[in-house]
Amino acid sequence: MSASPSPILRTILTAIRRLYPEHLADKAWDNTGLLLSPPPLALSPSTLRAPKILLTVDLTTAVANEAIGLNAAMVVAYHPIIFRPLKSLTTDNTQQTTLLRLIQAGISVYSPHTAVDAVVGGVNDWLATGISGGEEYEVSRAAIQPCASAQGTEHEGAGYGRLVTLKEPMDIRSVVERVKGFLGMSYLQVALAKRHSVAAPDRDIKTIGVCAGSGGSVFKDVKADVLFTGEMSHHEALAARESGTSVIACFHSNTERGYLPFMRQKLLEALPRAWEETVEEEGSDEMLDVEGWDVFVSEADRDPYSIV
Repeated sequence: MSASPSPILRTILTAIRRLYPEHLADKAWDNTGLLLSPPPLALSPSTLRAPKILLTVDLTTAVANEAIGLNAAMVVAYHPIIFRPLKSLTTDNTQQTTLLRLIQAGISVYSPHTAVDAVVGGVNDWLATGISGGEEYEVSRAAIQPCASAQGTEHEGAGYGRLVTLKEPMDIRSVVERVKGFLGMSYLQVALAKRHSVAAPDRDIKTIGVCAGSGGSVFKDVKADVLFTGEMSHHEALAARESGTSVIACFHSNTERGYLPFMRQKLLEALPRAWEETVEEEGSDEMLDVEGWDVFVSEADRDPYSIV
């Protein structure tokens, strides 16, 4: 018989799943959800009194060290550390070593990934607001690939990618500079369509396709003046450029990492209510020893690429 999740773990899962419902994730290929759950007895007394959660895009060795140093109860890793089936768990592999160390430390791992992409107010809406200036500057904003599971629910409008139509057209140079400022980057990858010029720009950018991470498959049938994403393959960017669409790419995780502080704030607001529900369900006064919740954004997490 498997042990039931600890009250701490149940509370965190309730809060995350309420914010980023798992049914919105693209389960056809993605591996979202609870990926690692050590036995409840592994949690230390200090973790039980003041549970800590560490947010990261990638769960690297450095981030695992950070989580262990924090005595975290959970790492919420945007990208799933377990993506393909594991045939073994040994220290011969750095990924598996990380998992074993986290188990030993009693730290759970959860990945919301494409649920964060799809949900209204998630990472793609954050990017769309960053590039347009906000919905007050838009004629419309819609999911490129709507989630069927969201139709007729409170999550109506959820889906992968966003297609933004601006009220007032912009020039390509202004769009590029806005992205740089929004993401805090000095350099971007830009594939300019022949009709666009940074040197002598026209205000002809009216529609913008947005997709966090790798946008190639989401943008497959999109007609827009500009495509804004983390990365696209050589041939995808070339095809877009040849068809008259410019591409702005920022290296994969740079379109995702800046959303983590917003996720942190959402979790801090959701956890107290989720804890009250857990206490009520459990009906035990012993659970009231929790003093509060701490949510941290990883300082060790960063994109693997540097521009030199």
